[in-house]
Amino acid sequence: MATVTHVFSIDYVAKLLDEDAELLQAIVSNDDNLSYGGIISVYTGPDEAITSLTCDGMEELEQMLVHARRTADEWNDFLNAFVDDEELIARIKTKSPR
Repeated sequence: MATVTHVFSIDYVAKLLDEDAELLQAIVSNDDNLSYGGIISVYTGPDEAITSLTCDGMEELEQMLVHARRTADEWNDFLNAFVDDEELIARIKTKSPR
């Protein structure tokens, strides 16, 4: 793994990928969902942190989403597997498909 020299916040990744930030946060909330080192916690205070992604983590996440969107059934299965919030799932499903 190359040395990490910069990371991307989840909000910025959401803008770059035109994705819902809450969806991305739900996916990366379990660090087993991406390869080791792809998800970084940046501590902004004693009890505060933001989740960020390395370049590799962002690329892996993007490929995961592209793969999940191949069919409507795969997308539904993906959302049900990674997102526990039914309201978030409903909101994402109403967003226009790519």
